[in-house]
Amino acid sequence: MISTQSDQARPPLTVSELAFEIKRRLQPLAAVLVKGEVSGMKALRNGHYGFTIRDRGAVVEAFLFAGDARRLPMLPEDGQEFVFRGRVDFWPQGGKLRLIVDWVEFDDVGKLRAQLEQLKQRLEAEGAFELGRKRPIPFLPRRVALITSPTGAVIHDLQETILDRYPNMDITVYPALVQGTASPGSVVTALRRCNQDAAVDVVVIARGGGSFEELYAFNTEPVARAILVSHIPVVTALGHTSDRTVADMVADAECRTPTEAGSRVVPRKADLLRQLDERSTRLQRAAGGRLQREADRLAVRADRLQLVPRSLLERRAERLRRFVAELARLRPADQVARRQRELAELERRLQASATRLVRARVTDLERRRAGERLEQLVADRLRRSEQLLADRERRLAALSPDGVLARGYAIALDDESGRVLRAASETAPGRKVRVRLGRGALRTRVEEAG
Repeated sequence: MISTQSDQARPPLTVSELAFEIKRRLQPLAAVLVKGEVSGMKALRNGHYGFTIRDRGAVVEAFLFAGDARRLPMLPEDGQEFVFRGRVDFWPQGGKLRLIVDWVEFDDVGKLRAQLEQLKQRLEAEGAFELGRKRPIPFLPRRVALITSPTGAVIHDLQETILDRYPNMDITVYPALVQGTASPGSVVTALRRCNQDAAVDVVVIARGGGSFEELYAFNTEPVARAILVSHIPVVTALGHTSDRTVADMVADAECRTPTEAGSRVVPRKADLLRQLDERSTRLQRAAGGRLQREADRLAVRADRLQLVPRSLLERRAERLRRFVAELARLRPADQVARRQRELAELERRLQASATRLVRARVTDLERRRAGERLEQLVADRLRRSEQLLADRERRLAALSPDGVLARGYAIALDDESGRVLRAASETAPGRKVRVRLGRGALRTRVEEAG
C-alpha cells in the first residue's frame, strides 16, 4: 500500500468517529422534502414502519415512528407516490443511512382518486350500492349508538340534537379514531363491537368533515366491508364535503352533518305525542258515531216490534205452550218411566201369586209348572210392552217438527216479523223470507208470489 506523508501524519478515525462525522455532515439535511414512490412498506415492532422511497435513479431507506404514523391522514401503500417530509439520519449500529419521515402528503391526488374509483367499481359490481340491499332505519329506535371521537364538537352536536328531539332516548358511544392512519382499524373495531353487543337499533358514524386526505379513512375497503356486514342499520355523517366517501355510498342512510344525522335517526317526541292525541280523538269520535248508529238501529227495530199486535203475540205464546206440553207428554223418558212402574206392579203381583201358591202347598211339579207359566207370562208381557214402547217412540219421532223437516219438508217464515207463512198471499215480491230446513236455514228474497 502506498501512502503520502500527510496521510501518515493524520491519525486514523475510529468507526464511531467516522459515524459521528457522517451525522455531523448530515445536519444541513435535518429538514428536507423528498418526492418518490413507496416500496416494501412493512409494519415493525411497537407500531413503527419501515419502507423504501425510490425513483428511476436511486433508492433511499425510510423509517416512520409510530407516533408520527398515527398523526398521518393515511398510511402510505406500495406503488403510491408521495412527498415525504423528514430528516436524513445515519444509524451507526446498522451502518445505514435513512430518511426519518414525520409527515406525508400525496404528490398526485389524481392517482389516489383513480385507485378509489377502482374500489368503487368493485363494490358496485357486487351490488353494494343498490337501494334494495340497504336496511331500513327504524322509525323509533330503543337505543342509538354513536361511533365517533369521544371529544370535540361532533359528539356534542349529536347528543344535543338527539336528546332535544327525544329527551329520554338511550345513547351508547363507541369511541373511535376518525382521522389518521389508525382510524380505519379503529372504526372497524368499534362497529364490530357494536354488532357483537347487539344492544342498539341504529348506529351513526360521524366526524366533522375535512379534506379529501383527512377523510381517506372512510374511503378504505375495510371500513366499507364492515358497514356492509353490519346487522345494525348504519347512518353516516362525515361533514360538509361535496365528495361522497365509499362509507356514505354503502351506508343505509347518508347525512351531511351530525345535526342532520341526529334528526334522521330519532323522531321528535313532541310530534309523536301530538299525533297520538289526534288519533285518539279521531278514534273516540268514530267509536261514538258507531255507537250512536247502532243505538238508532236498535230503536227502529224496537219501534217495529211495538207495531206487532199484542193478540198475535199472545196466540203464538199459547201455541208454543201447547207444543211444549205435547212434547213433554210424548217424551220417551216419561213413557219409559210409566212402563217401569207397570213392570214393578206386575212383579209385585207375581210375588203375591207365588206366596199364595206356597201357602196352598202345591206339589213341586205344580210349583215348577206354575213358575214356568208365570215366567212365560212375564216374558210375553215384557216383549209386548217393549214393542209398544218402540212403536210409540217411532210415532213420536215422526210427529216431531224436526222429523217432519228431516223428511224433506221446510218451514217458511217472514224474516222481518218472524211469522210462519202458510200461503203465498201472506208475502210479496221483494220481502225477505227465512226457510228452515231439516239441517240449517236459508235467507231468501221473494221474486214472485201467487
